[in-house]
Amino acid sequence: MQDEIEAIEATFSLHRPSELKELNARGRARPSAAMRDVLELARLVHHATDGAFDPTVQPLWQALADSRDGQAERMSIGFERVEIGEEIRLGQGQGLTLNGIVQGYAADRIRALLIARGYRDVLVDMGEFAAIGGPFTLGVSDPAAGMLARLVLTDGQAVATSSPGALALPGGSHILGPKGQHAIWSTVTVEAPSAALADAASTAFVLMDRKAISRSATKLGLSEVHLVDFEGNYGPL
Repeated sequence: MQDEIEAIEATFSLHRPSELKELNARGRARPSAAMRDVLELARLVHHATDGAFDPTVQPLWQALADSRDGQAERMSIGFERVEIGEEIRLGQGQGLTLNGIVQGYAADRIRALLIARGYRDVLVDMGEFAAIGGPFTLGVSDPAAGMLARLVLTDGQAVATSSPGALALPGGSHILGPKGQHAIWSTVTVEAPSAALADAASTAFVLMDRKAISRSATKLGLSEVHLVDFEGNYGPL
């Protein structure tokens, strides 16, 4: 398992030498199978959420983390400008963050390895959750309001949560609206067959109203979506 986790870090980390850091530095690269899989799923969620999920916010994220206004970096945002073919090619000034999908991807990968090794009753926790066997009971928790509900995860299901209040940047949340959107929900928890899909969807849904979430959830085939507003009110979609 440790080898798989190391391989994921070596592919997607922004904090150590990795395939992603090299891609961001060079603007182009031949992708590994893992990188291609994650970017293809990111593109699927990008389209299904009308662009609310957009990994090209990385330069803006870094600018805000450095206490800069980020106006120039906002001009580089647009995942539709990223070419995904034999090579990955970024647009001018672009960089990618896959933090909104890779924790889920890691949970999926570890689940697949455990199934291959014969495990039959395990809850994988990589920051997002993926179930083998079960049932497992998990809480829906908000950073401000605390535990608000419980859900049951069964074999083949996964769940991911995004909360803009979990980490603050100068001037706002770590979940950045690619079109300048601000967070509408304090916490979004998504159930899906894939933890990577749940992870990316929950990130985008923080920025979307209920009707838009419903449309996107249908397109993506999601099981359940749990919403917590900034007054601490909880309700399923």
